[in-house]
Amino acid sequence: MTALTTPLPRLVGDRTAKALAKLGIETAWDLLRHYPRRYGEPGRLTDFTDLPVGDHVTVNAMVVRTSMRSTRNPRTAMLDVTVSDERRELLLRFFGGRGLLASREKQLRGGRVGLFTGTVEEFGGRRMLKNPDFRFVDDEEDTEAAALEQSRPIPFYPASAALPTWRIRGAVQTVLEPLHEADVPDPVPFSILQREKLPTLLEALRLVHAPGSEEDWRRGRERLRYEEAFVLQTALAVRRAEAEATAATARPARAGGIREAFEARLPFTLTQGQQEVVAELSTELARPWPMQRLLQGEVGSGKTVVALLAMLQVVDAGGQAALLAPTEVLAAQHARSITGLLGPLAEAGMLGGAEDGTRVTLLTGAMPAAARKAALLAAASGEAGIVIGTHALLSENVQFAELGLVVVDEQHRFGVEQRDALRAKAATAPHLLVMTATPIPRTVAMTVFGDLETSTLREIPAGRSPIRTFLAPATNARWTERTWQLAREEIDDGGRVYVVCPRITSQDDDVEADLLADTPDPADSALTADSARTADSARTADSARTADSARAAGGGRGGATPARPLAAVDEVAALLREHPVLDGVAVGELHGRMSPEDKEATMAAFASGQVPLLVTTTVVEVGVDVPEASVMVIMDADRFGISQLHQLRGRIGRGARPGTCLAWTTAQEGTPAMTRLRAFEGTTDGFELAQVDLEQRREGDILGAAQSGRGSSLRLLRVLTDTTTIEKARWDARALVDRDRMLLDHPALLAAITEQLDPERAEFLDRA
Repeated sequence: MTALTTPLPRLVGDRTAKALAKLGIETAWDLLRHYPRRYGEPGRLTDFTDLPVGDHVTVNAMVVRTSMRSTRNPRTAMLDVTVSDERRELLLRFFGGRGLLASREKQLRGGRVGLFTGTVEEFGGRRMLKNPDFRFVDDEEDTEAAALEQSRPIPFYPASAALPTWRIRGAVQTVLEPLHEADVPDPVPFSILQREKLPTLLEALRLVHAPGSEEDWRRGRERLRYEEAFVLQTALAVRRAEAEATAATARPARAGGIREAFEARLPFTLTQGQQEVVAELSTELARPWPMQRLLQGEVGSGKTVVALLAMLQVVDAGGQAALLAPTEVLAAQHARSITGLLGPLAEAGMLGGAEDGTRVTLLTGAMPAAARKAALLAAASGEAGIVIGTHALLSENVQFAELGLVVVDEQHRFGVEQRDALRAKAATAPHLLVMTATPIPRTVAMTVFGDLETSTLREIPAGRSPIRTFLAPATNARWTERTWQLAREEIDDGGRVYVVCPRITSQDDDVEADLLADTPDPADSALTADSARTADSARTADSARTADSARAAGGGRGGATPARPLAAVDEVAALLREHPVLDGVAVGELHGRMSPEDKEATMAAFASGQVPLLVTTTVVEVGVDVPEASVMVIMDADRFGISQLHQLRGRIGRGARPGTCLAWTTAQEGTPAMTRLRAFEGTTDGFELAQVDLEQRREGDILGAAQSGRGSSLRLLRVLTDTTTIEKARWDARALVDRDRMLLDHPALLAAITEQLDPERAEFLDRA
C-alpha cells in the first residue's frame, strides 16, 4: 500500500472519512485530486450578487448585526445574524437552545469576518442560510499563523452540508504535508516539465491546495490541466498507433467496377468537398491497416453518398460493408435511398439487375422471422455487399462472409464498444467510418475522437433550397391560424408538412419519456451487456440535455413555466384533423412506440403525398429524406437543444422547394432557452450553432455519457477554451507514443491512464 492509496479513515478519522466518501472520495489520492472550485482573494468578501437558491455555498462575509428572539417552543430560540459583502446583505438564521445561541451570538459579534457555509433558501423575499456552519480565521491561537492565513488566497472546495470547505482543506493538508516526491509518481515525463517550465505533480498539488498567492494556484492549475490533456491524448495516441499496427485487408479502387458504374449514373455532380473526402477515403481504404475516420458534415451536405462510394469500393475489392444506424426509421430510410441510388446495381442476380452489381439488405430487431432469416443468410453468405441495420447488427447470430468496412451513422448515439462489437465480426480488422451531422469544434474532436482522423463537409450540394426560420409565440392566435394556413397552401401546391411535438401522448408525464421512445427500438434487443450499457448512457445523455433545455425554458432560474401542457402527438393530430383550414387533408402520426411496419407505412404514405401532413416526435430528427417536405412546425421548441432543432430543420428544403421552419415557444426574452432559439432563428450554419450549444452546456455534456466516462477524468481541462493546451499535449503524446507505443518506459503514465480513464477506453493496457 502506498501513501496515495491509504484508506482515508487512517489519515483523517472515521467521521471525516465517511463524509468524504459521500463526495466519492475514498483514498488519499482521491482527496488530493479534489481540487478547489475557486479561490477567495485575501481580505475580499464574497459577492452576494449571484447566490442561487438551492445551491450549497461558502461565503466570506462580515457580521453586521445579530438579533435573538423567542419561538413558540419555550425551550428554543431563534438567532438572526445579518452578514454583508459591503454592498448586499445575507441572513443567517440559527435555531437551538438559548444557552447555545447566546454563545454563538458572542462569537458572531459585529465586525468579525468569517466563512459561512450552508444551502441558500429564500424567505420573505430575502436569501438566507439556515443553521450554517462557520469559521473565523482569527480564532487561531497562534496570531502569527492567523495573520499569515489571512494574507493567502482562500481555497473553496466542492463541499456538502456535513463537510464544510475548511474541514476538507484541513483533511487535504493532513494528507499533503508529509508527502515526498517519491510518493507521487508523475505521469508527465521530466523532459516535458523542463521544456515547458512546469512544476512536478507534488509541487502542483501544493500550489493549488495551499497557494501563497494567486500566481501560485494559477501555475498549479496550468500544470494539472496540461496533465489531464496529456494523459487523455496519450491514451488516444496509443489506440491510434495500435490500429495502425493492426493488419487489415487493403481495399483498393477497381477500374470498371460497381463504384465506377455508380458514379456514371449519378444524376448530380459531387461538390468539391465531397470529391476531396472521397479521395481521402479511397486512399485510406487501399492501405493494409484499418482506416479510422470521422466524417462530420452540415445537415444535407451529402455524407451518405460519400459513404456509399466508400462502401462500393470495398464491395469491388471483394468485401462487405455494414452501415449501423441508431433507429429503425433511419435504417429503413438508408436502405430505401441507397437502393434507389444504385438502381439495377443493387439487384445482382435478379431479372434486370446489373451483371456487376450487388445486393442491399436491411436487418432490424423487429423484422418478421422470415425476413430476418433471409437478411441473416444474405449477410453470412456474402450475397449482400451492403448490410444496413440497427443495434440488431450487434447480435451474436449476425455473421458476415467478408466484412471490410463498418460505417456508423449518427455516431453520438453509439459508444465506442458498440462500434468495436460490430468490427469484431470481421476476420481481419475492418476499416471504420463514423459519421455525424452534429458539427464538432476542433478541440472537442481532438478530445473525444482523438483516435480518429477527421474530415468535414461544409458545402451544401447545388439544388438544395434555402430555409427561412421564424420564432412564433405559441399563445398568439394570429400566428397559430397563419401557421395552419401556410401548411394548407404548401400541401395544395404539392408540398409536405412536418409538425414536431415533444410528447407522444397527453398522458405522458414529461418530455424525457418521449425521447427514450425515439431512441433505438426495444425490439433491437440483441445487444451485448456492454453495448446495452452504452445505449443506456447515450439515452441518459439525450434526456439530460433535453431536461436541461426544459429547465432553462420553464423551471430554471429566470425562466417562465409554460402556462399550458406540452404539445403531444395524439392531441395535435386530433386538433388538426378537425381544423377547418385543413379540411380534407390526411394527417398522419409517427413516433418511437409504433411498430416497425407502422412506421414504414406511415413514412411511405408521407413521402408519396397520400398523407401530406405528419405529426411526429423527434424520431424524424436524423436521416429522413423527403424532398417534397417544405414546412416544419416545431411545437414547444424551447424544449429541444440547438443540435436537435438544427437536425429537425434539416428535414425540409431537401429538394427544389424552399423551406419554412416555424418554432413555437413560450420562452421569455433573456432566458437561456430564448438565447438558444434566437441563435437558431438567426443562422442555418450548423458549426456556428454548435458553438452556441456547447457554450451553454456543461463540460460533462460536451464529452457525453456515451464516451465511456471520459468526462470524469477532466477536472480542470475545458475542451472549449484550452485549445493551446490540448494541441500541445496532443503533439507531445504522439511523439512519445511513436517512441514507446506500449508505454513500457513510462509506468507512471500507464498507471495514470488506467486510473483516470474508463477501462473500456484504455483496453490496450490489458495487453500491455
